[in-house]
Amino acid sequence: MKRIICLSKDILRDSFTASVEMFKVMIPVIIIVKLLQEFGLISYLAWPLKPLMGLVGLPAEMGLVWATAIVNNIYAGLIVFASIAGDFPLTQAQATILACLMLVAHGLPLENSIARKAGARFMFQSFSRLAGAFTLGWLLNIIYSTTNTLQAPAMILFKIDPQAANKPLTTWALDQAMNLLSIFVIILALIIMMRILQAIRVIDLMNAVLRPILKLIGIGPKASAITVIGLTMGLSYGGGLIINESKSGNVSKEDIFYSLTLMGLCHSLIEDTLLLALIGGHFSGIFWGRLIFAVAALAVVVQVVRRLPDSFKNKYLWVAKQPAQ
Repeated sequence: MKRIICLSKDILRDSFTASVEMFKVMIPVIIIVKLLQEFGLISYLAWPLKPLMGLVGLPAEMGLVWATAIVNNIYAGLIVFASIAGDFPLTQAQATILACLMLVAHGLPLENSIARKAGARFMFQSFSRLAGAFTLGWLLNIIYSTTNTLQAPAMILFKIDPQAANKPLTTWALDQAMNLLSIFVIILALIIMMRILQAIRVIDLMNAVLRPILKLIGIGPKASAITVIGLTMGLSYGGGLIINESKSGNVSKEDIFYSLTLMGLCHSLIEDTLLLALIGGHFSGIFWGRLIFAVAALAVVVQVVRRLPDSFKNKYLWVAKQPAQ
């Protein structure tokens, strides 16, 4: 019983800490979106993104959701999505494509700073994730539209009352507080789920399956174990371990670069996948599509990079000298 109590306290503490850090970013975003709605500016801000969103089969306004996720994080993107989703209903295919855009390219300032500390160039990591997200969205749009699959309305579990914008300010503020509380509950549930999956060794099984694939596409054995952690648990976990390894000099700069590039395109396969399912993302895209695309894309990157001159690689892809201790 004492062990259960201690474990419960740890989970609640981790959930509270994670939620507070996200709320620091999300609350200003909520207020800004409210102001944009009140002044009718959302459609104008989204208009420049219309051609880009059109190529992946999404309304232009969804570009604002993706842009928010890129600059902040997935949760901030979800808040914007929930605020405007009532006006722009999506099909299951569209929800999956939007989810994949956010899954591949989100939190770039923070997450690519982790990559930079490990020795990878910030600009290339940002470019690869943005280009990768758009390419995956474009491919999924072609697949879903050509096969006419997932065309039913998306089942959105995380949403805001579409009439919320017309409610008094105090009622709107109360609704937002309830949304933030629901996000805390989601984070708590995800942390509990991760602990359960670790306990029943599901993550160990995923590691065993992924390791041979990483070896096949060119990631060395010293980096593959860390890469698997990033793929399953998240970039913060894998990236932090890569930073330590890069400082020790135990892993080559090439393997660090390949590992970080793959983790950028596909990480947190369990937690983020469950999270984006809340807006109607289908497993075929948010899990399998993302994983297969990331592995295929890295296989191409490995073959291209091996043919580039060292001067180009040291200037644009990674730091020639490992970061100092």
